[in-house]
Order: sequence, then C-alpha cells, then structure tokens
Amino acid sequence: MDDTAATTDPCGQRAVCATCPHACTLAEGQTGLCHARTAVGGQVVDANYGRVTSLALDPIEKKPLARFRPGTNVLSVGSYGCNPHCPFCQNAAIACAGQDDVPWREIAPAELADLAASLVPEGNIGIAFTYNEPLVGFEFVRDTARLARKRGLANVLVSNGYVNDGPLREVAPLIDAANIDLKGFTQSFYDFVGGDLATVKHAIEVLAAEPGCHLEVTTLVIPGLNDSEREIGAAAQWLASLDPSIPYHLTRFFPCHRLTDRPATPAATVHKLADMARHHLKHVYVRNC
Repeated sequence: MDDTAATTDPCGQRAVCATCPHACTLAEGQTGLCHARTAVGGQVVDANYGRVTSLALDPIEKKPLARFRPGTNVLSVGSYGCNPHCPFCQNAAIACAGQDDVPWREIAPAELADLAASLVPEGNIGIAFTYNEPLVGFEFVRDTARLARKRGLANVLVSNGYVNDGPLREVAPLIDAANIDLKGFTQSFYDFVGGDLATVKHAIEVLAAEPGCHLEVTTLVIPGLNDSEREIGAAAQWLASLDPSIPYHLTRFFPCHRLTDRPATPAATVHKLADMARHHLKHVYVRNC
C-alpha cells in the first residue's frame, strides 16, 4: 500500500486524507467517510487494497462504453466503499459497505493481471475497475493497471470522478477508457449526494485531455432532481466544449436504495432529453428505456 494520498495535521495527532475533497481528518485506526481508507501510523492508507467483493467477465457495453472496442469482454473488479453517499445507489451493498459489512477476498495486483491475461481467449481485453468507487482505493488501481499494461491489456475506469488532482494524475496515464458518472450539473444536486461538481468536472477535463484515453460520460436522470432541460442541456453543451464526440449516456432512474419516494423516470422524458443533448453532442445514448 502507498501513503502518498495523505498528510498530517499541524498538531501531528491526526492524519488528513488527500484522496478526495472530503479531506477526512482521522485519528489512529479511524476510517474515513468512504469506508475504504484508514489512518495507520499517522498516514491514511488504502485499507481496501486488493480486497475484492465482485469479479465478473462483462460485455464492454455494460460499463457502459458504447464506442470502445464494441463486442469484447472485460474482467470487471470491485471492492467496497465510495465517497459520495447517493440515496439512489444501484450498488449499495458494496458501495455503502465497509470491511465488516460484505464478504471479500484478497487478490494481489499481479494475480488479477494474470487472471485477466488468462481470459484473453474468451474475448477479454483487460480489467475494468468498477462496481464500487475505484478511486477511493486508487493505489490498487494504479498498481494493477501498471501490470496489466505490461501484459498488453486495456485498463477501464468507471468512476464518479470525485477525486483530488494528485491521485487522479497518478491513475489517468494508465487508463485506456473511462466512463465518469456526472450525477447532475448543479452544485445543489451534488450537495444532495455529498460531492462537488467542480471536482467532477475537473476529472472529466483531465481524462478528456489524456492522450490515449477514450472517455464517455453517464447521467442518471431522476424526476424532479436533475431532469430539467436546462440542466441536461447545460451538461451536454459543456461536454461538447471539451469534445463534441464524447459519448453521453442518459439513463432512466428506477426507485432503489433509499430513494423510493419517486416514480421511475418516464421513458419519454429520457428520450426528449437525449434529443436535446444531440444538438450539442454527436453520440448520445439512452439506457434502461
């Protein structure tokens, strides 16, 4: 494990996590809001390093990636923990979990890279870091991705983008394709989920500019929260300012986790928003309709 994503407070009694803007200040043995990083020896370390809760060979389109090596498979791996706390989380069993809340097994980076390489005959192109939030354990992503690259495998990142610049810059050059979850396009929506819009926009900007990295973006459209034409239009226009060929996925919401007081998004709404987004972007996809 690596301790670069941590500092110590001026009194030297607590460690400050530098992985995301939450900047959790932790006493020895205390775990941060993400449930994945813990203060050990005056530093905040990746406590979920190599702790795998989910492992599956998925179609690349399931990430979702619509325009990156279609028709192939990717070995998808997840751990536990996440830094926002979305009430509509679709993977709450692991994303909202800590080490004692969900079964996991230890898989070292070299073991995971070897497994991915052994699955090439089954159409596997590499490793997708997904299911929970991968970048709360960015050290494992970084170390595994380096080994995967040496084996000629692709690295895929599926992330909420809520990460500080330092950890992001360590991982970005190793990523061949990414899908970033742009949860909304107002700070008020990010206040609702416990995040920061500017941070997520920065992550998208960095990955969009990273040579060799294919980027796609997803928004889950939720009735009454982020489904206005103004908001989705602004998001699409901003993405187009980076690159009008960025694929944008608009996904239909269904009640889940703690957000069960709202109906499913009407399919017509998602299609209408997609049509509007196409005024700015070349590739807009509708999901779950």
